[in-house]
Amino acid sequence: MKATFLHRGNTLCGFALEGHCGGVAGCDIVCAAVSSAAYLTANTITEVIGAKPELTVDENGAMRLVLSAAEAARCSDILQGFLLHLDSLGQDYPKQIQLIHSEV
Repeated sequence: MKATFLHRGNTLCGFALEGHCGGVAGCDIVCAAVSSAAYLTANTITEVIGAKPELTVDENGAMRLVLSAAEAARCSDILQGFLLHLDSLGQDYPKQIQLIHSEV
């Protein structure tokens, strides 16, 4: 699975997830952990914080969430928490999770 964290300068403003972690799609515990954390993050941003990101999920389960600069500031704690969680999973499962940082 590839997890790309999107930045505008020093500000984390979103993420994109694609692929699977090497197991059978839907059965891999690492993929399930990443997916669950991604949906928790997206739902917290949209439903709890009330931000309006560009959010897409395709038929293969790939997810992309991008916030404006103002909304990224409001959502920085949840985005940083998601990044830390995936970083930790990536250390435990380095063959299954690839973390990338990219400018938007």
